[in-house]
Amino acid sequence: MTSLDKPTEDTTQQDHARAVTEAALFEAFGGVRGMVETVLPGLLFVTIYTINKDLHWSAIAALAVSLVLVVVRLVMKDTVKHAFSGVFGVAFGVVFAMFTGNAKDFYLPGMLYTLGLSLAYIVTTLAGVPLMGLILGPVFKENLSWRTRNPGRKKAYAKASWAWGLILFGKCLILFPLYWWADTAQLGWVLVTLKIPPFLLAVWLTWVFLAKAPAPIDVFAEMEAEERAEEERKAAQAAERGESAAGRHRREA
Repeated sequence: MTSLDKPTEDTTQQDHARAVTEAALFEAFGGVRGMVETVLPGLLFVTIYTINKDLHWSAIAALAVSLVLVVVRLVMKDTVKHAFSGVFGVAFGVVFAMFTGNAKDFYLPGMLYTLGLSLAYIVTTLAGVPLMGLILGPVFKENLSWRTRNPGRKKAYAKASWAWGLILFGKCLILFPLYWWADTAQLGWVLVTLKIPPFLLAVWLTWVFLAKAPAPIDVFAEMEAEERAEEERKAAQAAERGESAAGRHRREA
């Protein structure tokens, strides 16, 4: 290999790492469709409530569109985890708002979930097991190998988890005061506005950190290689035993 070939090879490996990281993030966080499924129910709720101030119709419409999104995914035989999570989130909001009679409470379960998730990112990172590694490890087929065998990736997962935790916590610092001070429509429009930009920032930072990190260790490929090696070893031992038995038979003959 010449000195001119090396940069080209390194660039190819980096491009491959970036492509793999992009695909993994797209799968883990649902991509464009996942974002639409996250935003649409809340957008419909606040739009209808802004127009007619009717909690029941707003809640029914939000829940109905969430169910439609699930049905569409089922018909298309696509993964439904993101749509189902949206249904559960909307259902909790609807039940809570109906129970209290306060339309703002439609948003409270989601806000509490965001706060809990931000704390989970921060606490797990402080504990040395960053949540982003737990989420993306199986996607990259590395499971928990990054904890002890790949310190560069552990550091990248820690940075990404800090980014997610602080961004989500900052979002909560905006939303919770509005829950007390703003009316339902104001809170709803701010919440809808803050759905995508912080998410995209966190995903972008995750991509930046992981694209620069060492390649993941494919533990599944390692296990398959070990199984193949074990099968080959057993086959070689069987062949040796067969040759030994054949030799004994020849000597006895």
